Amino acid sequence: MLLKSLLSLASPAGPRARLSVLMFHRVTPQPDSIFPDEMHAERFDALCASLKRWFNVLPLDEAAHRLRDGILPSRPLCITFDDGYADNREVALPILQRHGLSAAFFISTGFLDGGRMWNDSLIETVRACLLSELDLEALELGRYPLGSAQQKRQAAQALIRQVKYQPVARRLELCELIAERAGVELPTDLMMSSAQVVELHRAGMQIGAHTLSHPILASLDEADARAEVLGSKEWLEQLLGERVGLFAYPNGKPGEDYSPANAELVRGLGFDAAVSTEWGTTRSGDDLMQIRRFTPWDRSPARFGWRLLANLRRG
Repeated sequence: MLLKSLLSLASPAGPRARLSVLMFHRVTPQPDSIFPDEMHAERFDALCASLKRWFNVLPLDEAAHRLRDGILPSRPLCITFDDGYADNREVALPILQRHGLSAAFFISTGFLDGGRMWNDSLIETVRACLLSELDLEALELGRYPLGSAQQKRQAAQALIRQVKYQPVARRLELCELIAERAGVELPTDLMMSSAQVVELHRAGMQIGAHTLSHPILASLDEADARAEVLGSKEWLEQLLGERVGLFAYPNGKPGEDYSPANAELVRGLGFDAAVSTEWGTTRSGDDLMQIRRFTPWDRSPARFGWRLLANLRRG
C-alpha cells in the first residue's frame, strides 16, 4: 500500500524513526448529538483497524525506551487516552482488544468514583438544560440560546473558554452555580471507578498519572504542583500495586499549561516519560518528559492516515 510505504520512508527503523503518539479522551457508544465530530465506537473501530495495518503500535513505555536507545521499529505509534472516562473501559477497551492494540490511559485520580471533570459539568449542564436560553449575566458569563444542538455546542464551547483558566476552586464554584441556574442535576457516572481502572490494567493496558484535579500546572506554585503530580502517582501506585512511570500534563501546551520547571519536577519524581499536547512527532534525542502528540479528527480513515503522514514529514 502506498501510504504504508510512505510512512516507512518518513519514519524508518532505528535512530531516524519519528514516534507518533495519538491522544483521545472519550469514545462514546453512539455519535454525540451536540458534538458529532467526537470519537464514537464505530469510528474508533474503523480507525483501529487502519492503525493496525499502517503502523507498528507499541505500548508507550516501550516506545519511550526504544526512542531513548534509538531502536524504534519503522512507523512506530502509540495510543493514549486522557482523564479517565468510564467509556474508556466500557467502549474503547473491547475495541482495542479486538484489534490486538495497546494504549496508555492517563488518569486524573480526583475525579474517579463518582467525580466529574469541570468541562464535562459545563457540557452536561448545557446538554440537559430545558430552558430556551441560559442567562448567566449575574455571573458575568453572558446569555446563551439553547434551542438547537448547534446552539448548545456553541454555548458549551464559549463557557469552557471562559472558565478554563480560572483558579481551581473558582472553576468548580462556577460550574456548580451554572448548573444551579440551569436547573440541572449533573451525572455521577462519566468517569471510571477505581475498579474499572484496575480492570484496564489487568487487561494489559498501561496506566499513567494525570494529576489529582487536572489543574493548569503553570499557574501553581512549586509545592502545589508537586502535590498534584506526586499525589496522583502515589494514589495509582497504591491502587495497582506497582510503580507508575508515565505522566500526561493537563491541557498540555508547553509554556502555557506547563512550564520548564514543571517538566523538571516530573523528571525529578522519577517518571520514565511524559506527554504534552504539542503537535508533531518525537525523535531520538528529544526530551522524553515532553513527548509530542497529534490526533487528526478526519472522519475518513484514509484522510486520517494521510494527515498523520503530513505530521511525520513536518517533524
